[in-house]
Amino acid sequence: MTGPRIEMLVNPASGKGRGARAGEAAVERLRRLGAEVTVRSGDSAAATRRLAGEAIASRPDALVVVGGDGTLSSVLEQLANRDVPLALVPAGTGNDLARALGLPVGGREAAADAAELALRGGRRSIDLGEAVCPDGRAKFLTVAALGFDARVSERTNRLSWPRGAARYYLALVVELLRLRPLRFVMSVDGAPAVVRPGILAAVGNTRSYGGGMPMCPEADPSDGLLDLTHVGPIGRLRLLRLFPRLLRAEHLARPEVLSLRATRVEIEAPGLVVYADGERIGTGSVRVGVLPGALRMFVPEEAS
Repeated sequence: MTGPRIEMLVNPASGKGRGARAGEAAVERLRRLGAEVTVRSGDSAAATRRLAGEAIASRPDALVVVGGDGTLSSVLEQLANRDVPLALVPAGTGNDLARALGLPVGGREAAADAAELALRGGRRSIDLGEAVCPDGRAKFLTVAALGFDARVSERTNRLSWPRGAARYYLALVVELLRLRPLRFVMSVDGAPAVVRPGILAAVGNTRSYGGGMPMCPEADPSDGLLDLTHVGPIGRLRLLRLFPRLLRAEHLARPEVLSLRATRVEIEAPGLVVYADGERIGTGSVRVGVLPGALRMFVPEEAS
């Protein structure tokens, strides 16, 4: 009698090479427990999407994805609303979805434990967000960023120097010096649009992005709702003073911060740039909606 048939999708470049090592640990654990594992490794986003479609088409008992939030986000079109349950082996730099679901994160042992959930874990249906702009659209797992944080990502991508984390910090300084409020025009759940100037807006399916920054600290990826966090017009010094509160998830108590829950948020602003799961979606305006229970995930029993 054969064991469970598992398809494994590996991004070897995820987390600066952690993906390859995590994939080895995951395969070793699953095969030791009697599973039949087919490994598919993509060397580009297009290849990863193609391999995800092939993996789903083979109708396995489970799909294991080894990589970060970006890896999983890149194949959501192939995975959403499918019958095949999914286990995530976190191997990225941020791993914000893993944090939200209580998945093991760390070295080889954590990778093996996360993979083992495909055989012995509980199951949980989680929501997805979907952002639609005039010039792009995508499903997302964590947070859609609009405003200052999206501009920092945009600036980082434009810079060719310096390399590594220093490039992000340089982009942060540049955008801080250029800080200006945006004239956000917002409609929530079909209500009449209102003008809410501010420096940023974030629409979260999970509480954090960027490797643990809890911008939407009360977000629950299984409640069928999105959490909107809006920060009103503030200057550079107040923004810098707000950051420690943000890192401690205490910013919602501030008078310049608005937080609410919705199933649909529409926002437009001159110069608006939209990022989600760290990737550029589009510009000008965005409609963000929720896709309830679109992914069936393996999680630790206590998180199911």
